[in-house]
Amino acid sequence: MNDMDTRYIAMPTVEEQARDMGLRNFLLGIYQKMALGLVVTGGMAWAVANSPFLIQLLYNFTADGRVTGYTPLGWIFAFAPLVLSFISGRFMNGLNAAVSGAFYWVFVAIMGVSLSSIFLLYTGISIATIFFVTAATFGVVSLIGYTTKVNMSGWGGFFSASVLGLIIAGLVNAFILKSGIMMMAMSGIGVVLFSALIAYQTQSLKTLYYSTGQLSANHRAALTYIGAIGLYVSFINLFLSLLNLFGGRR
Repeated sequence: MNDMDTRYIAMPTVEEQARDMGLRNFLLGIYQKMALGLVVTGGMAWAVANSPFLIQLLYNFTADGRVTGYTPLGWIFAFAPLVLSFISGRFMNGLNAAVSGAFYWVFVAIMGVSLSSIFLLYTGISIATIFFVTAATFGVVSLIGYTTKVNMSGWGGFFSASVLGLIIAGLVNAFILKSGIMMMAMSGIGVVLFSALIAYQTQSLKTLYYSTGQLSANHRAALTYIGAIGLYVSFINLFLSLLNLFGGRR
C-alpha cells in the first residue's frame, strides 16, 4: 500500500481526468495485469487441486478424503503469500519493470498454489458464483474510488492498521481460539474493509499517476505492476471473505 503524502498534489478536475487518455491507459494497464494475475492464480490453484501427487504433498486427509490440514510443505505455501506481501516493497519500489514484473508473476503463481485448498473445500459452483460477485463488487467500489470527490489520501494509516489487525486476529484464531464464529465475524469485517480499501487504492493510483508525470516508460511500466499487486491482493482477500461467508462446502 502506497502511503505517499498527496495533500499538495494539484489534481485535475474529475471532468479533466475523464478526458485524460494517459490516465486511462495507465489504469487499463494496471487492471489488465491484475486480471491476468487472477487467471494465473486460478489456473494454478485448479491444476494443483486436480493433481493427486501435489495435493498429497500439501494437505493431510482423513480416511474418507476430507482435508484436515496442511503438511509442512503446505504450511510453507500457505504463509508464503503473506511473507511476500510484506517484502514486496523491496522488489517493486525500485521502479524496474523487469524486476517488478518477475516478482508479480511469481507472487500470483505462489498464491495459486496456496489457494488450491478452496477447490477441495468448496463446490465449483459456489467458487464461480462468489468470484463473479467479487468481480462485480470490485468494479463498483473501484468506480466509486475513481469518481468520488472525497479525498481519501489520509486513510492509508487506518487501512494499514486495520489489515494488520485482521491478519493478527486471523492467526490467533487459527492457532489458539479456533472459533468458527470469530472466523465468520472476521470475514464480515473483511468484506467491508477490503471493499473500502479497493476504492482508496483506485483513488491513490490516480494521484500516483499525476505525481509521477516525468517518469520514463520503464518506470511507468513498473508502477503498473505496483498498482496491480495492491488491487490483486485486495481482490483475493475480498473473494476469500465472501467465500467463507457464502460459499457452499463439499
